[in-house]
Amino acid sequence: MTIAKSLLLFVLAAVAEIGGAWLVWQGLREQRGLLWIAAGVLALGAYGFVAAFQPDSNFGRVLAAYGGVFVAGSLLWGMLMDGFEPDRWDLIGAAICLVGVLVIMYAPRG
Repeated sequence: MTIAKSLLLFVLAAVAEIGGAWLVWQGLREQRGLLWIAAGVLALGAYGFVAAFQPDSNFGRVLAAYGGVFVAGSLLWGMLMDGFEPDRWDLIGAAICLVGVLVIMYAPRG
């Protein structure tokens, strides 16, 4: 259950951070206004709390692993929200990052 909880927290963190950054981007670059920017700032703030709930108590490990989730999640977000079409190198890079997440977070340690 701990791994499932950890993976769920990574997904929530990705939605908060990537979604927040996307909302700020939309507010500024697409001129959607201050409400979009404010929602983005709130989502980014929420992201800051999510990592604290990870079962692993090592901040550096959690944030390093989350980096891989962020890479893959950003590509997925772009596909879903902006019609981005990743090429094979994007997909290979994301897969490498996700393998890194698994190694960093869930490798057996003595």
